[in-house]
Amino acid sequence: MAAAAVATASLLAASRLSHAASSSSSSFFACPRRCPDAILCFVRLQRRSSPDVFRRPFCRMGHSAAAAAAATSASLGLTKPNAVEIPQIVFAAKEVDSVEWKGDILTVAVSENDMKKDQDSKFVNLVLKKLDEKLGGLLTEASAEEDFSGKSGQSTVLRLPGLGFKRIGLLGLGSSSSKVSAYRGIGEAVAAVAKAAQASNAAVCLASSDGLSEESKVIAASAIASGTVLGVFEDNRFKSESKKPLLKTVDIIGFGSGSELDQKLKYATDVCSGVIFGKELVNAPANVLTPGVMAEEASKIAALYSDVLTATILDVEQCKELKMGSYLGVAAASSNPPHFIHLCYKPPSGDVKRKLAIVGKGLTFDSGGYNIKTGPGCSIELMKFDMGGAAATLGTAKALGQIKPPGVEVHFIVAACENMISGTGMRPGDIVTASNGKTIEVNNTDAEGRLTLADALIYACNQGIEKVVDLATLTGACVVALGPSIAGFFSPSDDLAKEIDAAAEATGEKFWRMPLEESYWESMKSGVADMLNTGGRQGGAITAALFLKQFVDEKVQWLHIDMAGPVWNDKKRTATGFGVSTLVEWVLKNSQ
Repeated sequence: MAAAAVATASLLAASRLSHAASSSSSSFFACPRRCPDAILCFVRLQRRSSPDVFRRPFCRMGHSAAAAAAATSASLGLTKPNAVEIPQIVFAAKEVDSVEWKGDILTVAVSENDMKKDQDSKFVNLVLKKLDEKLGGLLTEASAEEDFSGKSGQSTVLRLPGLGFKRIGLLGLGSSSSKVSAYRGIGEAVAAVAKAAQASNAAVCLASSDGLSEESKVIAASAIASGTVLGVFEDNRFKSESKKPLLKTVDIIGFGSGSELDQKLKYATDVCSGVIFGKELVNAPANVLTPGVMAEEASKIAALYSDVLTATILDVEQCKELKMGSYLGVAAASSNPPHFIHLCYKPPSGDVKRKLAIVGKGLTFDSGGYNIKTGPGCSIELMKFDMGGAAATLGTAKALGQIKPPGVEVHFIVAACENMISGTGMRPGDIVTASNGKTIEVNNTDAEGRLTLADALIYACNQGIEKVVDLATLTGACVVALGPSIAGFFSPSDDLAKEIDAAAEATGEKFWRMPLEESYWESMKSGVADMLNTGGRQGGAITAALFLKQFVDEKVQWLHIDMAGPVWNDKKRTATGFGVSTLVEWVLKNSQ
């Protein structure tokens, strides 16, 4: 009895310490209910005669060795994120003469064609010519000295004392100014030069808008705004020192004005908030972002936008009741218990005309299990990003919570867990049973993501949806095929594939449709179960997609996105927030 009392007191102390650490001034990981003695804080489905109703918040304190281990893991390394200021930039569309603008830095987006000069070495472009005359030929001189030709990625900045604007920057737009990605790049360049100049306000204009329709101008302005916000953002939560973003206002000149443009600029900032949230989730190390903490973050999104979002978090016992053996098999080795996350968006008013689901792979860390990741290039140190699909899913939920599109219901589903090694873990050769009754022989424990997605897709289809998109950092094979910047997608539905293509074109994110070659399924057949979980190295991304297809209702349109490449920027060593923009666009097109 005495020993039990000591153990219980120690657990309570660990619980309080862990929870106090998570309730820091940072907006990330703080418990919305501030409960003093909770290890796991979440919203639980109250199972009654109807499984779709009766949700209420409650806090659960686990008095068990597993809960104590989870509390210890959450404080591993004594690391907690610092409070950071998310960029709050006000964008204003203005129709003014750029020469007369006053502020810290005026930036001009310049194409290679805009840099043409006449026989007297003067600019032919009217905007550049007018600016150059005001500056006494400094633009001509600087562009020649610095070999600025308007190529994408080029920039040059001049300091101008005594004028209305303190600096002027020329930003290269490249040879093509029609792509969304080109304008987003201009926004990123605006952020970079403003940061270097420590500017609090800036303006951006086009040297030439000839050939751009009014709709194209609105799209370009939105892309510039997105690029600026994301360019200013730096995830410094885990650095001992960080600088606050100084840029507060950006005037967008010459792109038109009016409510349509204002709404598009507001939409861009809403989407960026979701992208930034997704980046933060992926960047967070596995000793901070456990499955339980991811569930807390999901619940906080629902609490923040409670007019349109509800949260359901299933624990191990509830997942067992739903017979999620495939998902639970992956989670079995970890001392951090799994959390099955389900957010549901419903519009604040009006009828629901379409029901969608977005399912994200949520491995907060992937060791590979008994097929452990070893050797050069295994990237085990980066396996915190194996929940990139979940990050995109929750980032999309956050953005839609602000945008509030009508006419569409969206289910956001993440089977969050870790793939670790222990005596309780799944072994090569084990057979697991998914919630639809299909059995899977596990011939590779490092092909775990598809096992978690199997039960998540079954659960999604049971919500009465018409379409489902899943995202996962699923295979290295897709990275080999498409490189680090392009996501592959697979779908038996041409209509759904066209929807994702159109959404990606609108956002500038790069996707490529891959084949679902049914004959490859032969390599996935098992002698003792319904299927294997891997089918060899050849066509690995295709066989992974074919595996997922086994768990989707035939009446539901399904599309799988393998985002193993673009989830992470190796050069910057940070997350990209990939997928959020395209998913938001896809939902909005369905709402229309």
